[in-house]
Amino acid sequence: MVQLVWLREQRRPLLVFGLIGLLMLATAYLQSWSGMLDLLTVGAISAVMALGLNIQWGYAGLFNAGVMGFAAIGGFACVIVSMPAVPTAWRAEVPGLPIPAGLSVLLAWGMLLGGGTGLWYAYRRLTLQPLWVKRLLFLLALLLLYLLFRTLFSPAVTVIERSEGVGTQSKYLGGLGLPIHLAWLVGGLMAAGAASLIGRITLRLRADYLAIATLGISEIVIAALKNEGWLSRGSLNVNGLPPAVPSPVQLQDWGMSQDASLIFSKLLFLLLVLLVLGVALFFSVRALNAPWGRMMRAIRDREVAASALGKDVVARHRQVFVLGSFLLGVGGAMLASKVLQFTPGEYTPLRYTFVIWVMVIVGGSGNNLGAVAGAMLIWFIWIQAEPLAGLLFGAIGQLLPDAQAALLAERAPQMRTLVMGLILLLMLRFAPGGLLPERVRRS
Repeated sequence: MVQLVWLREQRRPLLVFGLIGLLMLATAYLQSWSGMLDLLTVGAISAVMALGLNIQWGYAGLFNAGVMGFAAIGGFACVIVSMPAVPTAWRAEVPGLPIPAGLSVLLAWGMLLGGGTGLWYAYRRLTLQPLWVKRLLFLLALLLLYLLFRTLFSPAVTVIERSEGVGTQSKYLGGLGLPIHLAWLVGGLMAAGAASLIGRITLRLRADYLAIATLGISEIVIAALKNEGWLSRGSLNVNGLPPAVPSPVQLQDWGMSQDASLIFSKLLFLLLVLLVLGVALFFSVRALNAPWGRMMRAIRDREVAASALGKDVVARHRQVFVLGSFLLGVGGAMLASKVLQFTPGEYTPLRYTFVIWVMVIVGGSGNNLGAVAGAMLIWFIWIQAEPLAGLLFGAIGQLLPDAQAALLAERAPQMRTLVMGLILLLMLRFAPGGLLPERVRRS
């Protein structure tokens, strides 16, 4: 059987990260420094997300196929935290209601959540026989609560989604107008809160059912963000998110040249992302090497034995699911602030789930440095696969008729998916542990 021959284990990380450094320098030399900074920045953001997935899969063996949902929640946090409020939408008059549209929406959701919680508490506490009468009363009360909710919510949403404003400041309520950096933390917390609720439903399922459930729930999240225009403008998208660092225009006003301001702005953002990545990597390594990390690996490898020893497996799975989702949300928020827009339609399983999974598998599941290295390397290949395929197909097209050459050139973007699948197959066949396999210390 053919196997890869590796160098000594201690030199392997230096080799892998050295290769990544050479690829980045080659990109800067052959393409541009600006393109290299963009490549490195998004690779570092992807590394934060890969760390989150590695915590879930590498530490506990949880197959989360809903990465895109948590990334979208992080991006949505940038909208509600950093975008300014839209006064015309908040103050719009609703026909038949004495309160403005914004207050009507808040009141409707407060009534639904508060009333639903109260009804559930009353249902649990109320002793009424026969049981079918109790259930019937509960369902009738829920129906009445829902009708009251729609009475306040539906007309207000219609008015909000028709409201006018300046540019993208229209047809939704807007946000709080706070610094974008706070949105990164809020995005992580929102994703963690969603993971806590999802975990109570799904974490008792087997691995294959867990993957289907998380994928389905993430699709529900994306569908809600696409269709609830009053919340995130839906398919209209939210453009013009506040930059996390001084923009090139601001730097030019301070006296920098056009080229220098562009490079310096991207470099500042890269340093900020690397700071977040460094903090996430530090705590991930500390957690993995602590008794908590050894316990999680024991649950992953011998779940029945760990349960027999008194470990609450479901509670620990929920804990690690929440921690990993926090980093997924932070990564999604950073990515939205990188492109300065929130586009719900671009959150697809291919980009935000499959590629992140390939990063973790290629890097080495269970190894935090491996997740970072896999993210950097796979993102480089993902970006460069299309132009390299274009060059290759262009050379081949010289030997073909014009119609076939044009058809071949159109296939260049599709090479990304083909290359990712090929890399995944080769790694699973010849190096199933990844570039930097998990290191298990035995006492």
